[in-house]
Amino acid sequence: MSNELIFGIHALDALLETHPEQILEVWLLKGRDDERLNGLQARLLAVGVKAQLASRSALDNKAKGGQHQGVVAKVKAQPVLNEADLDQLLSAQATPLLLVLDGVTDPHNLGACLRTADAAGVHGVIVPKDNSASLGPVVRKVACGAAEVVPLFQVTNLSRTLRSLQDKGVWVVGTAGEADHSLYQAKLSGALALVMGSEDKGMRRLTREHCDELVSIPMGGSVSSLNVSVATGVCLFEMVRQRS
Repeated sequence: MSNELIFGIHALDALLETHPEQILEVWLLKGRDDERLNGLQARLLAVGVKAQLASRSALDNKAKGGQHQGVVAKVKAQPVLNEADLDQLLSAQATPLLLVLDGVTDPHNLGACLRTADAAGVHGVIVPKDNSASLGPVVRKVACGAAEVVPLFQVTNLSRTLRSLQDKGVWVVGTAGEADHSLYQAKLSGALALVMGSEDKGMRRLTREHCDELVSIPMGGSVSSLNVSVATGVCLFEMVRQRS
């Protein structure tokens, strides 16, 4: 298994909660004395990891300019989940709630979508292997711990995966501005997969054709669309409302 760097207090906290054995080395900002970092240091010691102190410039270099909050860690990379893992999840969940991101390439948006998915109780997030952001330090930082608890599945062929979901009784709902009815007119209960398109172009044609239903978000202002993570939140929580 390869190693990777993560940064940010939330990301490391989440890993301490879920997989402390994956933490190999930690660097904390030298000279910073506050409750959050001191608490983090104590939790690290409790699992046998002694953090090293480092200058801000050293942490900046390790984080390649990312907002590290005075914390950088070297960790064992999590295994990439695939179609076989997704099948296992589906066999364990009678009424899954899934999020499918078609071509979301900005790691900040992927991280924000993971955070929203965790808040909504999503069982898994599905992305294509190509033309998509993947798990990395920026995604983990923006996700504020959600990347460690929400399974992310990378699939080779998104259209084939959507067909497979439909064969297993999952209703696939895509979002499109030109849909003939809104999110609030749709019946959204049972096993569901919400499909969100890319930041600029929306869903690809083949992805759209593999949706059971298309819905739109009613827009009342002058802007024509929402950021993908905001739109994801709007749609997911309407699904949560109807499912409950």
